[in-house]
Amino acid sequence: MATQADIQGFFDPATNTITYLLADPETGRAAVIDPVLDYDPADGRVDTASADRVLAAAAQRGLAIDWVLETHAHADHLSAAPYVKSRTGARIGIGEHIREVQRIFRPVFAAEDVKADGGDFDHLFRDGEHFAVGNLTVEVMHTPGHTPADISYRVGDAVFVGDTLFMPDYGTARADFPGGDAGALYRSIRRLLALPRETRLFLCHDYKAPGRAAWRWETSVGEQRDQNVHVHDGIDEAAFVAMRHARDATLAAPRLLLPSIQVNIRAGRFPPAEANGVHYLKVPVRAAHALAIT
Repeated sequence: MATQADIQGFFDPATNTITYLLADPETGRAAVIDPVLDYDPADGRVDTASADRVLAAAAQRGLAIDWVLETHAHADHLSAAPYVKSRTGARIGIGEHIREVQRIFRPVFAAEDVKADGGDFDHLFRDGEHFAVGNLTVEVMHTPGHTPADISYRVGDAVFVGDTLFMPDYGTARADFPGGDAGALYRSIRRLLALPRETRLFLCHDYKAPGRAAWRWETSVGEQRDQNVHVHDGIDEAAFVAMRHARDATLAAPRLLLPSIQVNIRAGRFPPAEANGVHYLKVPVRAAHALAIT
């Protein structure tokens, strides 16, 4: 009988993000998925409390962390991947299409230090690739749409789907970021929902739709096919794309969009420090019309 993965979720209320500790109970090998670096945009302070919770849980259980796995370059929180790597020696992995995201955003932030070949990451996963966490076999599924680089990690009857899907009462991810594609998102979701109905889906975020009392981040293929308000069975691609375009047009930019993207395309690194030893993030300024701003 195949080893059953041990999965523990850690909810970060500041960013509505769930970080996962995925472990093989037989060997004690583990991976951390989508770790959060605490960041206060008001004063630029960073902290590692959220990541430390995950590391403490791993240490308490005697787990050795081999991988830090990103589902994509997040736009709503800064990644703690380098910190986890520094504490554990784990390798940082992401989908190979991160190169497309880097090509889009390097010029936006004049981020010439970003390695456009994905070299800031330790490993770039291909669609269909398999790798091991102890005795667990992890399958990589390229699930683009939210961004070109989104991937999902399938481990037995569990899939970590990143931002592709939310809880059924909240729907699906936006697809209006540069490189996003609502049609591709629909096809990625249908690929996931073609898995057996009992397959468990672990989400990267929960925003607790109105009327629901508790936070939730685990659902199933069957629950999504029956109840997802955006993409349940019977919704075709044209209808989904029209809905997604209309909905995305009403959404504000994520609060941490600018700091998150420029850090996360560097695999969680900050831009190089200036001569005074301080790291600075950039805020592009775009005037709606001609202004004397220089």
